[in-house]
Amino acid sequence: MITCATASRELDEPLTATAATARTWLLVEQPGPWGAKALTSGHLDPALGRELEASAEGTGTRIALVRRPGRHADRHGPARHHVFLAHTAPGNAWIRHAVLDDPAGLRRLDPAAAGRGDHGGWGEPWTGDPLVCVCTNGKRDRCCALLGRPLAGDLAHLDGAEVWEITHIGGHRFAPTVLVLPHGYAYGRVDARHVKEVVEGVREGRVVTGLCRGRSTWDRPGQAAELAVRALTGEDRADALTAEPAAGAAPHRTVLVRHADGRRWRVAVEQGSSVPSRPESCGAAPASPARFTARDVHPLPPA
Repeated sequence: MITCATASRELDEPLTATAATARTWLLVEQPGPWGAKALTSGHLDPALGRELEASAEGTGTRIALVRRPGRHADRHGPARHHVFLAHTAPGNAWIRHAVLDDPAGLRRLDPAAAGRGDHGGWGEPWTGDPLVCVCTNGKRDRCCALLGRPLAGDLAHLDGAEVWEITHIGGHRFAPTVLVLPHGYAYGRVDARHVKEVVEGVREGRVVTGLCRGRSTWDRPGQAAELAVRALTGEDRADALTAEPAAGAAPHRTVLVRHADGRRWRVAVEQGSSVPSRPESCGAAPASPARFTARDVHPLPPA
């Protein structure tokens, strides 16, 4: 049976505007195997997982489990848990870090405040390298294991980056998929060479737009609009552009993109369906996922 990633490649499905939407990411280290619904079907306390999911719903904070690359023995013994809280908004992108003996301590974190960019003093500032998170959860989709785990292994000792496996960042059919923090840009169909280039860019405050799915900070029309403005202007500074929430109703959306220097663009984004249909995940019935395409980038007078 053809995999979802193979079908997507053969159809030359665009990567643009396919990133998961999250202003803030909460990454919780949980060693051992993961289930399809990692927060409630792995070694994390399922009751805690359900509670965290419920508390984060609608807040702009997305929760995922992470683990170090490598073999993952089925150990149930106690372990300390690295936790990262990362906000991705331009001009206020940050990562906070803590090590917890018991992840139940996460109940003290306020996902709504974190989604707004307020960490409330939780944890300590992360002064390490950018976080590179490779989706590897084969229980969710086999492409993430078949393609993601070898990539994570190749990157395990990448200079200048903190590499983790992650449970789910959306878009199995674009495997191997990678999320890079603090800026929150996601990438698909990458190899180790490309990720090294992305990391070099992040360390310099730049965005590498090749194979970029979008910045998770924005809604999907905003992701399409921001990348379209970057393509038009050549702007590669990560925090130079912001995208306003999309206006209008499908299929015709409008996004206002602002530059830090005062320039503005009105971007017309068309929402359509991907044809022909294709499986969005291995084993799923063929579907026609939404596609967002920037059709026109119109400069406006500076604000």
